[in-house]
Amino acid sequence: MDENAETQPQRAPYTRRLSDKILIAFHQACDQGDLETARMLLVCCETAMRNSAQPMRDRRRGAETLCAAHERLWFLRNKDAAGVAAMAEVD
Repeated sequence: MDENAETQPQRAPYTRRLSDKILIAFHQACDQGDLETARMLLVCCETAMRNSAQPMRDRRRGAETLCAAHERLWFLRNKDAAGVAAMAEVD
């Protein structure tokens, strides 16, 4: 048996992808109104997704989730303009 294997601490298996954890932090930043942090977390999430070795179907689902996150950030940043546009459609 390898001596290094005995001296190194055991790592717990990861239960979520890094991109999922970053998206959770993104939504928390949005909920708290910290839109600049949310923007930076989206950049980190894009990088994590780009560097991951996920199957194609998971990448597609991840891209859809990332697109929804970008939409949420856009609406939060432009909620006044979006509200005016929605009111104009009603009239």
